[in-house]
Amino acid sequence: MRRSRAFIPTTKEAPNDATLPSHIFLARAGFISQVSSGLYNYMPLAKRVIKKIENIINEEMSKVGAQEVELSFVTPADLWAESGRIEKFGKELLRFRDRKENLFVLGPTHEEMMVDLVRNRVTSYKNLPLNLYQIKTKFRDEARPRFGLMRGREFIMKDGYSFHATTEDLDREFDAMEAAYKKILTRLGLDFRVVEADSGAIGGSGSKELMVIADSGEDTIAICSKCEYGANIEAASRSGRGAIPEAPEAEFNKFLTPDTSSIDDLAEFFKIDPYYTVKCVAKKVIYEDEIEVVLFFMRGCDNLQEVKAINATDALDIEDVSEEELRELGLTPGFIGPLDQDKAKHVIDTDLKNAQNMICGANEQDYHFVGVDLSVISEVAYFAEIAEVNEGDTCPHCDGELSFRKGIEVGHIFKLGTTYSEALKAEFLDENGKAQPFIMGTYGMGVSRLVAAIIEQHHDESGCIWTKQSAPYMVNVMVSNIKDEEQLKVGEDLYERLQNAGVEVMLDDRKDRFGFKMKDAELIGFPYTVVVGKELVNGSVQIFDRATKEKTTVAIDEVFDKLMELIK
Repeated sequence: MRRSRAFIPTTKEAPNDATLPSHIFLARAGFISQVSSGLYNYMPLAKRVIKKIENIINEEMSKVGAQEVELSFVTPADLWAESGRIEKFGKELLRFRDRKENLFVLGPTHEEMMVDLVRNRVTSYKNLPLNLYQIKTKFRDEARPRFGLMRGREFIMKDGYSFHATTEDLDREFDAMEAAYKKILTRLGLDFRVVEADSGAIGGSGSKELMVIADSGEDTIAICSKCEYGANIEAASRSGRGAIPEAPEAEFNKFLTPDTSSIDDLAEFFKIDPYYTVKCVAKKVIYEDEIEVVLFFMRGCDNLQEVKAINATDALDIEDVSEEELRELGLTPGFIGPLDQDKAKHVIDTDLKNAQNMICGANEQDYHFVGVDLSVISEVAYFAEIAEVNEGDTCPHCDGELSFRKGIEVGHIFKLGTTYSEALKAEFLDENGKAQPFIMGTYGMGVSRLVAAIIEQHHDESGCIWTKQSAPYMVNVMVSNIKDEEQLKVGEDLYERLQNAGVEVMLDDRKDRFGFKMKDAELIGFPYTVVVGKELVNGSVQIFDRATKEKTTVAIDEVFDKLMELIK
């Protein structure tokens, strides 16, 4: 492609709302343009990157026997009503009616549509397993779209679904898909981690996320210092703590503790580690048909993990509760303890089961219990893992130490089981001729988000640094002075030779100044730029390596071979 004919509208100005490097540089370098909040046009450079990502996905899916389909973007709402998700998914599901008043949704994900495609068409265990996928635009009506392609309303996603006769076969496919997804991200040149995750609105179990490591990531992940364990903070667990502080000694008693309504105040009052205090976090828990106040208890050194709390109560959501509402239930804010279980539902973190030497609220203003042995309620209390892990906690799989990193979720895979096949009555006949619901898995990967993730991990102050597998063009041949006939001839000859060799190459034949063109090259992020300029009088050109910023002087008759060596 000749730059003089290419549509690449670079600019010095970043979008007003752009804060992440990918948003700033993809907009400035002429990859994307914003249409409306969370909606973007993909310009030629972006389309080339997207196609490269899609080609890698297609190649790896073909290797594991997955077949590509394309489902309708517009989905009948009846299918979502069948699965029971039309309300659960919330306002992100964009609903609309056609001229005949039929209700439809714009597909944010396609579990229902894929099950509908397969049911009554695959009827025997002999036709299983089956793995179907698509790469398609999705729409989720995000309340706060932001960060460019990272969290838009409209986005490109690869979503795949597998159908099985047995859970053992699902396990095999799940592992094969995890391995395939790892290969995709490795080929794209990304530093990533596969982590355990919460299933969220999709449902099912065996949920794993593929996280690209980046300081700008929205997700916090806990990773082990010794083994490959990693988990989203929403799903991370621990086997223990690195160091257990010395326990306080006291007989069970009620103690006057004025002005100690916080954990910090309480720990300071008794001169103890917060590990031996009990924290109460009160929340309003929202179900489909009711709202109730639930008291969540954990050690004072821990924090409530709200996704775990939602899962522990089978709720749709949770929200804050006021002190006035607590008092109406006969509770004393700041002094609520787990021993009185009559006034509200309790959920107690598993780490507190049978805990001894504890200090907790006495459900009375300015009073706490000391010397508490929580084994007295172990038979009647409801325990669940609701605390967020802390840095320094021990890995659940080895004796390694957990630390936190930021990550960008670019893939998510689930073992769905029969969640959707049962709801939509999608069945096959097993070996005994008995009808059984399909056992399913689902495998998603954000294609447009990967475009942004690559830049979040690979950029500098000058712009994009594309990896070799993702670059829109591998080589940029830049003629410094287009009026210099010798420079232009050398540039044209190299451009033609690279094209004939199958190299994706751009010829910058614009009449602009060298400095302007060089800044453009860095902003766009071509892996290699060949500068045909002043060195030509010595029979040489320069190769600029975008990743290292190194300039290498190479003889004209050697530059082609040098480039081919670098590209490999």
